[in-house]
Amino acid sequence: MSKFYKLIAVGTLTTLLVACGADEEAADETQTDENGDAAEEGEDTEAAEDEEPSELVVGATNVPHAEILEFAEDLLAEEGIELEIETFNDYALPNQALDNEDLDANFFQHRPFLADQLEEFEEYDIVEAGGVHIEPIGVYSQEYGSLEELPEGATILMSDSVADHGRVLTMFEEAGLIELGDVDGVEATMDDIEENPNDYEFEPQYEAALLPQAYENNEGDAVLINSNYAIDYDLSPLEDSIASESADADNPYVNVIAVNSEDEEDEDIATLMDVLQSDEVQEFIEEEYAGAVVPVEE
Repeated sequence: MSKFYKLIAVGTLTTLLVACGADEEAADETQTDENGDAAEEGEDTEAAEDEEPSELVVGATNVPHAEILEFAEDLLAEEGIELEIETFNDYALPNQALDNEDLDANFFQHRPFLADQLEEFEEYDIVEAGGVHIEPIGVYSQEYGSLEELPEGATILMSDSVADHGRVLTMFEEAGLIELGDVDGVEATMDDIEENPNDYEFEPQYEAALLPQAYENNEGDAVLINSNYAIDYDLSPLEDSIASESADADNPYVNVIAVNSEDEEDEDIATLMDVLQSDEVQEFIEEEYAGAVVPVEE
């Protein structure tokens, strides 16, 4: 081959090699960019997967409050909230724990009880986040089948919670057995009894959680028991009680979620309320408690 053609061949080969190198470099850069984007997207995905769920610590009495929360646990998990339930057997402790910020919320009390607590403990800055259900209070007796059968001088055992006294007295007034003064039923106390023709002896000094045991021991002629404690003691408020208060929309004793005021607008608390007031939870309450606990629509 002549030198002229050799020079052309060498030049052409060099050009091809340079061109190939440039293409490979461009390809590498393109691949790097693509890999970079992919890595970035992967990092975002991993970050989303590794993102810790929010945590809510809610205090509750065992039945039905803790049971309702347990049912709601998976629904809350779907919303990115991990629920921790702290159970209590005493009405005084959940608000103390909430005030101490050991809890994010509590679920055990009705509105009149919360109002009494706020009046008694002025340091509490607790507010209601919303209502969930009503637990109609029932009258239980080992000896008698109705309120009207109670004998003269019958002993009526009641909770020492003043917030429950109005609902008990209203039940007896509506049955025509006593007469109260000019007072709102929710606020009625023993002092508001104006007419007691059967000389009933109302004894409001029992801790609410101990009333089922008093009934079991056949203490008193009639015992007023909150539904949550009745159910926890395997008593059916519908089948075992001789009388029960109404659970209609006018019943003021709605059980609520309570929070510290600074958390009233918290997004996780709002989600908690959305879940507890959802169709799924309301259906659970209706099916699980068959009227002994009644969901509310708010």
